[in-house]
Amino acid sequence: MTHHGSCHCGRIAFDLQGQITEAMDCNCSMCRRRGGLLAFFPRSAFTLTTPDADGATYRFNKGHIAHRFCPVCGVAPYSEGTHPKTGEAIVAINVRCLPEVDLATLAVKPVDGASL
Repeated sequence: MTHHGSCHCGRIAFDLQGQITEAMDCNCSMCRRRGGLLAFFPRSAFTLTTPDADGATYRFNKGHIAHRFCPVCGVAPYSEGTHPKTGEAIVAINVRCLPEVDLATLAVKPVDGASL
């Protein structure tokens, strides 16, 4: 299944290959403030359809995750990093940025990122 997502203004847009049945609701200082629901995929399932330079990056804490956001509308549609156990490139999609996904159908799992 292909999902089409974007920030609010469309400056950052992407396609995602995969099925979304669950999302993570993290309580770390970043996720708590931005209110995203995250689903993780291999980086190979993600295709940015707009220029990479149109987005901005924010890193915090240990700097392992590149939180990508739009400098125009401020929405953060995805983040990039590596899986800590396998080293595989991964992407965390803010499923709220996928308009066709019915959030009410997702199993939302709380994650205590604030304690990590």
